[in-house]
Amino acid sequence: MTGKYLVINCDDFGQSPAMNAAIMHLLEEGLVSSATIMAPAPAFREAAEWCRKREQPNIGLHLTLTSEFEALRFPSLTGGASLHDDSGHMYRTVEEFERGADTADVMRELTAQYEAVRASGVQITHADNHMGSLYGMATGRSHIPHVLRWCARRSLPFRLFRKVDPADPLLGPMPGVERAAAKASALAGVLGVALPDYLLSHPFEKRDGETYESFKQMLIDKLYRLPFGICETYIHPGVDDPWMRRAIPHWEKRVWEFRLMMDDDFRYAIRDAGVTVVDYRFIRKHGRESRLRAGARLAASALRR
Repeated sequence: MTGKYLVINCDDFGQSPAMNAAIMHLLEEGLVSSATIMAPAPAFREAAEWCRKREQPNIGLHLTLTSEFEALRFPSLTGGASLHDDSGHMYRTVEEFERGADTADVMRELTAQYEAVRASGVQITHADNHMGSLYGMATGRSHIPHVLRWCARRSLPFRLFRKVDPADPLLGPMPGVERAAAKASALAGVLGVALPDYLLSHPFEKRDGETYESFKQMLIDKLYRLPFGICETYIHPGVDDPWMRRAIPHWEKRVWEFRLMMDDDFRYAIRDAGVTVVDYRFIRKHGRESRLRAGARLAASALRR
């Protein structure tokens, strides 16, 4: 694919009223591609009802197995014993989840979250994963093969990636990430699961000395360096309100992400850099790999063990 295509997804829809307000505004104004909704989170009902009334066409499922904020803890939908810490809530960290969660409990929970969103009247366009808990990035214990089969049965594209941008601050430095991505994306191809080519990240905490202007310039620079193919980046926008200031660490970065999507400089840079903003309907159409080619890649990766 010779063009530069970008999905801008809002994660954490349904996490809190502050997140909902920001994401609803961005979706209403067409300033982002999509959002992914958290079925176990406290503000899920508000988000789902808004989507249902508007027949919102670009809502995915944010598969949620962790509950990271001290002021915003919640349990799973299924009550699986291996999905909770001693407080009765989902684990706070990815490492705790990877060490404690039983695969059967995980898959029951993913299905319950899918059914809860469907029952609310929201049509699900794709799936991704809160905090990357399913990827095995903390201990190497990955649930990705099971999740890809789960997505294939539901014809859901999934947030994964075929290639790694060396400049990506999260994925680029990870040892072995390219080999892991190649194997996982080959399995997705065999199963017929559509994927983006690249996943682009940025630090979600406010760094020392960082300002809104420096943050904006960093993301604008990324637009001009965007690789050819289908890329996805994700944000966690929130409005500035007293509750979020008290409850959410690095809340200011979320307010910046909300502000950035409405910033004329950012909108101009998208056009000037020749980037086409698309959603997961585009990935569903163009993000599948030939099963024959994917099978050959999967076999080759098995032989390299």
